[in-house]
Amino acid sequence: MEPIPAAAQDDIIRAGRRLDQRGWVPATAGNISVRFENTRIAITRSGGHKGFLAPGSIIEVGADGTCLTPGARPSAETLLHCQIYRHFPEAGAVLHGHSIAGTVLSMIEPTAAISFTGYELFKAFVPQRTHDTSLALPLFPNDQDMPRLAACIAPHLHTMPLGYYIRGHGSYVWATDMDAAIARFEALEFLLDCELQRRRLAPLTHQETPR
Repeated sequence: MEPIPAAAQDDIIRAGRRLDQRGWVPATAGNISVRFENTRIAITRSGGHKGFLAPGSIIEVGADGTCLTPGARPSAETLLHCQIYRHFPEAGAVLHGHSIAGTVLSMIEPTAAISFTGYELFKAFVPQRTHDTSLALPLFPNDQDMPRLAACIAPHLHTMPLGYYIRGHGSYVWATDMDAAIARFEALEFLLDCELQRRRLAPLTHQETPR
C-alpha cells in the first residue's frame, strides 16, 4: 500500500491545531479526515489529542471504515466520515468537534433541529448567498452503535446545509477540501455561539424597563 501523502497529513495536522486553539477538540475529542486520490481516506487515530498530531497519528481506512494501517485502531466514528464521503462525491474533508456552545444547545433544544435566522455568515455555506433566510442544524440522539446512528442520519443527508449535530456530543461538517471545511466549521461555531448568547439574553430583553 502506498503511504499517505504528506499533503494529506499536513491538512489533518493543521486542522487539528486550529480546532484545538479554539477549544473545539478538548482532550481526545473529535476526528479529522481527508479523502485523497479520489478514493483513499486518511483519518486521525482513536484516542489522540488533536492539538498534538504528527504523521504517526494519521491512519488510512477503506470506504467501509476498515483500517488499512497495520496495528492501528480507527475511531468507531470513522463510519460517519465514510458515510459522508459515500453520499457526497465532492467531499474532500470532514471535521468532527465538540464545542461548549454546541454541546449545551444540542442538549436543551426540544425540537429536532437548531434554527438560525438572519446571519451574515450564512454565506460561508456554499451555495448560500444571502443572510435573509433561516437555516437548520439537524440534531440526532447520541448512540454508541455507529451503524444504527448512521442509519438514523442517512435519510437526512440531502438536507443538511450546515452539517449536523449529535446531541451532547459534537458536530460534523464537510467540504470539498480542508480549507473550506475549516471555514465552514468556524462559521457553524460562530452561529452556535451567537445562538447560545441570544438565549442567555432573551430573559433580559423581555424585562420591563425600570421607571
